[in-house]
Amino acid sequence: MGVKVRKINKAKPPVNKGRKTTAKKTTGEKIKWFLIKAFLWFLGVSIGSVIFFKFVPVPFTPLMVIRAIENKMDGKEVYFDHDWEPLDKISMNLQKAVIASEDATFLTHNGFDFNALQKAYKSNERGRRIRGGSTISQQTAKNVFLWQGKSYFRKGLEAYFTVLIELIWGKERIMEVYLNSIEMGDGVYGAYAATEHWYRRDAANLTKMQAAGIAAILPNPRKFKATGSSSYINRRKERIVREMRVIGKINY
Repeated sequence: MGVKVRKINKAKPPVNKGRKTTAKKTTGEKIKWFLIKAFLWFLGVSIGSVIFFKFVPVPFTPLMVIRAIENKMDGKEVYFDHDWEPLDKISMNLQKAVIASEDATFLTHNGFDFNALQKAYKSNERGRRIRGGSTISQQTAKNVFLWQGKSYFRKGLEAYFTVLIELIWGKERIMEVYLNSIEMGDGVYGAYAATEHWYRRDAANLTKMQAAGIAAILPNPRKFKATGSSSYINRRKERIVREMRVIGKINY
């Protein structure tokens, strides 16, 4: 008696018609997680950098590098003078002078002077330009962590870092970093180098008029001179000295 072998036809698994959709979804998820990780990395690096520089002197800034490259490309001598000086060794006259010149509400605002920003906005609408929209805190954030420019993206980053340094550093550290990183001449950065360059003296021993001379050239320190100044800078010096008397004692 023969044995019949029954052939069983295995059904083919149904075709997953949504496979392409699933692949697209997977790619989308990968992009989403990449962006989340990149954002978390940015938060970690940015906050970590701000905490680090709360205690450690800033060795150089992006502007210092950019200026050196510009001079090199223009065939000029690459001159760089920068030394860190603790705030308690920087003349109080210079601290008052930059407040009087750059940011009258520095000691009371939270990083932004909205009145000054509004005035700058209205002036730009009329086709005019004025100085005073950016606070010392904003300038410090830009100098230490960012590049020069006027894009909304960079301004957004500037606002972010301004909030961070206001929260983590506080006013005293912001002033210390500002006075040690700001451009105060062609290739001259910080109070120590500036006082040596312009007056051949120590940063702790500036007179009111000398401090006002440095503060007066900050709008364009590569064009203006703190000594042998133009009539325009001399008028700025006199105005700054008058406003320094109003500031009174600084308590950070």
